[in-house]
Amino acid sequence: MINAKEFWNRRFSEHMKETSRYLKYIFNGHIAVALFFFLSALAYYYQQWLAALPEAFPTAWVVGIAFGLIASYSPVRTLLKEPDLVFLLPAEYQLDTYFKRSLYYSFIIQIYTVLLVAAALGPLYFASYPDLGSRHYLVMIGVVFVVKIWNMLSNWWMLKERNARIRNIDQVVKVALNVMIFYFLSQGEWLYASIVTILLAALVLYTYSLSSKKAGLAWDLLVEKDQQRMRTFYRIANMFTDVPHLKNTVKKRHSLVRALLAPVTYKQSRAFTYLYRITFIRSSDYLGMYLRLMVIGGLAIWFVPNIWMKIAFAILFLYLSAFQMMTLWNHHRTNIWLDLYPIKKEWKQGALLEWLRQIMLFQTFVFGVLFIIQWNLLGLLIVWIGGSAFSIAFIQSYVKQKLT
Repeated sequence: MINAKEFWNRRFSEHMKETSRYLKYIFNGHIAVALFFFLSALAYYYQQWLAALPEAFPTAWVVGIAFGLIASYSPVRTLLKEPDLVFLLPAEYQLDTYFKRSLYYSFIIQIYTVLLVAAALGPLYFASYPDLGSRHYLVMIGVVFVVKIWNMLSNWWMLKERNARIRNIDQVVKVALNVMIFYFLSQGEWLYASIVTILLAALVLYTYSLSSKKAGLAWDLLVEKDQQRMRTFYRIANMFTDVPHLKNTVKKRHSLVRALLAPVTYKQSRAFTYLYRITFIRSSDYLGMYLRLMVIGGLAIWFVPNIWMKIAFAILFLYLSAFQMMTLWNHHRTNIWLDLYPIKKEWKQGALLEWLRQIMLFQTFVFGVLFIIQWNLLGLLIVWIGGSAFSIAFIQSYVKQKLT
């Protein structure tokens, strides 16, 4: 006989230990300072933008889509593992308490996303609809929680359905209904919002009727969904520290490989130059992170009006890119064959420092191009000269010291 409550407590404790171990690396001092700077600047310019908000701005659609997506995204974390398919399947009827606690936990950990989105959209909503007032907005937030509970229960019941096409159609319809509910609510159209809410309730009841006809839980689907979410978490954590649980995927990218490896000569001293470049291109972690940071930094430079804040964002994202790409140094540390090669350690260190310097200078060049497009010659000179100097100094001082 399984004690479902005790089993949940043990599984939850293991899960919290696992995630907290990596969260302390994700939110380290460097990232915390960068996030604080980024969010402070974003809040400042958000406030300035609201002061000149155009009357025709589609606030209702922005609020409707944001709240609708937040309410729709309501996954259930079961914390199940692959061996549970064998050992727990016969005891499914004893685990009602376990799955109820999974639903409670899933809802509680998603509350903060609702509050964050509501806090971010609040100033925009009050600026666009001052007549409706804060009480109306608080009621909308309450409706988000209610609709989110409905969506979570519906998603849980649909996990008994093995046909992925049916699950996807159900999800698309619910997203559309959720968006329309909050689109009408944001404008104070309670009648239309009530009609769409009734349609959503009918769909949720329909999913319940479908699930009641199923014999039992689709355990393989539950485990697969939970493993997908943990893999996503591990991929994020792997950007900050080594994650042994993560299986890295490799992508071919033939054209890019040929372009970046063509200048590399086949010399003993250039072995790690070849290895780091092909790892950067073909691994699922580095190239995507580098491009995302470049795009986000480029958007900040493009839209922030103040020239000094543009330059500060350029330096900030250069720093973040170099800090994240440093993990290339430990990417192959579990491959013992590399230690057998007659290659000096200074060649390995020099290859990584050279590659980091090249990608940071390329990112500096791209940021400078944005200043050229905006015809900001002063910003161009400061970013190209200052960004290049920062890149070289950061690599030769901080990065080189960490690689010893």
